[in-house]
Amino acid sequence: MKLTWFGGNTFRIHAGGAIVVVEGEGALLGVDRAELVSGADVVTRWGGRDAGSEGWKPRVPLRMLELDETVRQPEVVGLGQGAMVVDADGEVPLVLASGDFSAGGRWMGQAVVVLIGEELSERGAALLERAGLRLMALAGSEGEVDAAFVALRNRLDGTGLIALERGLAVEV
Repeated sequence: MKLTWFGGNTFRIHAGGAIVVVEGEGALLGVDRAELVSGADVVTRWGGRDAGSEGWKPRVPLRMLELDETVRQPEVVGLGQGAMVVDADGEVPLVLASGDFSAGGRWMGQAVVVLIGEELSERGAALLERAGLRLMALAGSEGEVDAAFVALRNRLDGTGLIALERGLAVEV
């Protein structure tokens, strides 16, 4: 999965053989919308279709007999106020969270969670208390990200931690 953060809650995600663009507020200056959505298979506004924070689970993978030459489009679902998940075939769930969310379950242990905005230290610590994640990515101001790295480094217990840079693609 390749993830590019364009500032605020705007992302371009390459996952499961498809391109998903999440259009939010605060995109990087100088990024043309036509260029951002060019070639995208799924374009959605921030939030996606709301599934409620407690009821969502990843889709069941297709069986070999169900596979054909077409690719099943990724599902983009809202997880209540301030969070959404991208579920693409062959990929771990990707949670984009600009606020607190209460979604949980076994799937969280394999999830990649991107914390966006402010209070990254507090939100990251609360999330790590609740679930052991595969990877946590931080998308915020330099000061917020630096403070979160200091506060979270001794709490990770096997969870990867990375910082996202505006406009720079990262393989996760």
